[in-house]
Amino acid sequence: MSSRNVSPNLALDQLVARRRAEGAAIVHLGFGESRLPVFRPLVSRLLEGASRNAYGPVAGSADARAAVAGYFTRRRMPTDADQTVLAPGSKPLLMALQLVLPGDVLLARPSWVTYAPQARLAGKQVFGVPIPDECGGVPEPEALRETIRSARASGHNPRILILTTPDNPTGTVASPALVRELCEIAESEDLLILSDEIYRDIVHDPWRPVLSPAEVVPDRTIVLTGLSKSIALGGWRIGAARFPSGPWGERIRDEVLAVASEIWSTLAGPMQAVAEYVFAEPPEVVRRIAADTRLHGIVANAVHEIMVGAGALCRPPTGGFYVYPDFEPLRERLDWHGVTDSASLQRVLLDDFGVAVLGGHHLGDDPGALRFRAATSMLYGQTAEQREAALYSERPLSLPHIRDELDLLEEKLSVFVSSGVTKGAAVFPAGVR
Repeated sequence: MSSRNVSPNLALDQLVARRRAEGAAIVHLGFGESRLPVFRPLVSRLLEGASRNAYGPVAGSADARAAVAGYFTRRRMPTDADQTVLAPGSKPLLMALQLVLPGDVLLARPSWVTYAPQARLAGKQVFGVPIPDECGGVPEPEALRETIRSARASGHNPRILILTTPDNPTGTVASPALVRELCEIAESEDLLILSDEIYRDIVHDPWRPVLSPAEVVPDRTIVLTGLSKSIALGGWRIGAARFPSGPWGERIRDEVLAVASEIWSTLAGPMQAVAEYVFAEPPEVVRRIAADTRLHGIVANAVHEIMVGAGALCRPPTGGFYVYPDFEPLRERLDWHGVTDSASLQRVLLDDFGVAVLGGHHLGDDPGALRFRAATSMLYGQTAEQREAALYSERPLSLPHIRDELDLLEEKLSVFVSSGVTKGAAVFPAGVR
């Protein structure tokens, strides 16, 4: 992707908004947003923080950083406030790290749309590594070893390994055993790990173990998180990072702060008041995140059933709010629609069937594959009232506005994968239903 293009994730959301404004009826699964209403106590915290109009420390206020340190410490990563940095979202923190860390980047393939463009903006080479059969967000260990050997033999310097668990785009969680194996590789190959854990608090089964690389190789792991996904504050832009203790971690943190001082100066004061409250995890915040997670799991699993029912291969979702189906078993049928790769798959689904998804080619996947990411959180409702009802319903799938969207998605996919439809025909043109 050219650095002059808008991120495909954002571009698709803008395209859907424009088509809906023109009257098209679209099942929108294309944007990775936790589309839930704002937790009301956060509005009070925002208002209380409105008088914080001074710049303040680049890293964030002492109280907010103490709250972030406590958040990580409760997750088996003992942390001092001076190891943390707050920022307007985790994306600028990731970009700052790309600018200051040495070496090229190793990525799971597929992975979130922003990692690779940021690395290229920083002048780095990107090496994609296939993911294991059982999950995404992390590279398959043996393939990772081979990629490192091959890259070094070609004169490159792969040093940064980005891991994401739970994962965007597959909606899965890497097992502790797999994380430990990747940490062993990081140790033996002298890799730095960026562990993106922004979905960590949205694991569907609260008993499923989640292991951070920072618990295994703390001296070489930087952890990133934020409030966009767990408590639906994407538009408020609150992110945080945890750096290793000791001289290396201090040096990298100082270099990130130097970049921050020239780009974003500091997290906005009112948002620091919000961060201090949420990262402290009072009982009401814990309950709200649990309610969010329950809804994410229920709807993601319903969409997974629809994808599998249509004939796709798809990992069962275990965290976050995504599924990542593979329509390879239906390639011959889909050729009737002119679908030959992920770009045409995305285009035909939107233009001819009114289903918006993000093609796998945008996520670093094989462009010839028939895979896409579906963001299931977009199905909670078009209004704040509908989303509120979805969040607190005992049976969210029985709510008419959710049930209708799921039924329509199932119907459209059924027609899409049916054989005998002439090439280019559209049974449900976008906007008809």
